[in-house]
Amino acid sequence: MKRPKILIIYTGGTIGMIKNEKGVLLPFSLENLLNDIPLLKDYPADINSLGLDKLIDSSDADTDFWLLLNKIITDNYDKFDGFVILHGSDTMAYTASALSFLLENLSKPVILTGSQLPIGLLRTDGRENIIASIELACMHKNGVPLIQEVCIYFEDNLYRGNRTNKFSAENFDAFISPNFPLLAHVGTEIKVFEENFLKSSIDFLISHNELCNEVAIIKLFPGIQVKTIKAITEIIGLKGIILETYGSGNAPTDKEIINCFEEAISKGITILNITQCTVGKVQQGKYETSTKLRDIGIVSGGDMTTEAALAKLMFLLAKNYSLKELTKLLTISIRGEMS
Repeated sequence: MKRPKILIIYTGGTIGMIKNEKGVLLPFSLENLLNDIPLLKDYPADINSLGLDKLIDSSDADTDFWLLLNKIITDNYDKFDGFVILHGSDTMAYTASALSFLLENLSKPVILTGSQLPIGLLRTDGRENIIASIELACMHKNGVPLIQEVCIYFEDNLYRGNRTNKFSAENFDAFISPNFPLLAHVGTEIKVFEENFLKSSIDFLISHNELCNEVAIIKLFPGIQVKTIKAITEIIGLKGIILETYGSGNAPTDKEIINCFEEAISKGITILNITQCTVGKVQQGKYETSTKLRDIGIVSGGDMTTEAALAKLMFLLAKNYSLKELTKLLTISIRGEMS
């Protein structure tokens, strides 16, 4: 078999940061970062690298950034067998979710990774994360890439990207996939769980280049005021809302709050119901406190993470679907983002 060709895309993040004279961590060059991993020079793959013109802390990630990454992958898709994106961990799950929707019919691995400590430190987790990500991206079966989806690799585990969220700012194992099993575990051997993999049924990539960011997130809390909700639902140009509810999709039964959501829906705003719980799913109608949400037209988001729900809503709203089509697509899995 020919040597796999892998493109490393460096965006910034903790993995490639260095302290300035004030002790503040800032991104530094891709060349310096790769020089800290001399093993890559002898790795049995053709590894190319590309750094963004403007490296960012992942807190500055936005829809333009996601579309740029999508373009880089699309432009280089036929030249490489896999892609490894070095990315800050704070918004990594958002970026992975967005790319999963933008890259339709993906038949090659796109693996996001990073670190909790800069790669220049002795105890960094960055070296292992990069090397393991490259090894996973190189894996083939019957002459085709084994992994054919957008993933996150962190601290020994490979996750479906749009099923993860960051749960720790301190531990090396910073990510969890609460409602979907691992894709692979890296120990002394690499254990892959192929039964969990997405497989492309079409051999050509469809790359999408639009996202709608006229969206908002409302997280319910005891005592939330109607004026707070209205301040969001009455934003001019707003097209979609992620509503983070309690338990299996429950919300206050206060008539003013329900009326506020109903008025928003009547103005054409799509509201997607996501649970605040880490594990579990929205089941509108299970309790009386969610029945009213269902009845006024709020859409159930099942067991999607907030990150996946936001990316999916941005993606679908940009397509200008009819309300019926949009509602249907929100409630079914289109990239493995929900059970």
